[in-house]
Amino acid sequence: MSRLLYLKTSPRSRSHSVTVADAFVAAFAAARPDVEIVTRDLFAEDLPPFDGPTLQGKYNVMHGLDYSPEERKAWDEVVRIIEDFASFERYVLAVPMWNFSIPYRLKQYIDIICQPTLTFMPKTDGSYEGLLKNKRCYVSYARGGVYTPGTPAADINFQSTYLEFILGFMGITDVVTTAVEGTLMGPEVTEKSKAEALSRAKELAASF
Repeated sequence: MSRLLYLKTSPRSRSHSVTVADAFVAAFAAARPDVEIVTRDLFAEDLPPFDGPTLQGKYNVMHGLDYSPEERKAWDEVVRIIEDFASFERYVLAVPMWNFSIPYRLKQYIDIICQPTLTFMPKTDGSYEGLLKNKRCYVSYARGGVYTPGTPAADINFQSTYLEFILGFMGITDVVTTAVEGTLMGPEVTEKSKAEALSRAKELAASF
């Protein structure tokens, strides 16, 4: 059975990104009952710290060195999480903008799963090849301001630019998105943007 991983990366109970992503997942589930949906809240997950033993494990992989028992245990947990992530064919991410970028728990998760020889491969010419091929991703963004291309704040949007870069770096290039913008600009702006995002999310879900 094909599987979809839904990652919630906002701890807010009234999260705009989660509200729209929930609608997407509901519409997708109705259209594709044959796909198993697994939901995980990154703020509730017990993510391992990317600390000294884990980092040393990464360098051991890169340089073909042996592990200490502590390093092996730490690295095995990273590999387990990566294998779990890679086992899905589709991804849904609910991502609010925090300080012009992404929540720290999502960054921690990315730091765990973005690893050489597992999700990307360094090449002899200095370039890189993403290893997560033939996968699809939908991202529901939410932002307090307006950061769309052509607006004054567009250049300081490190939320979607970073996230979509790192997904592509790992090989996930088939990415569709919606965004609720202006959530700090008053209820009228917020509700209009959310309504548009909800409508678009349901359209995207039908062919996802």
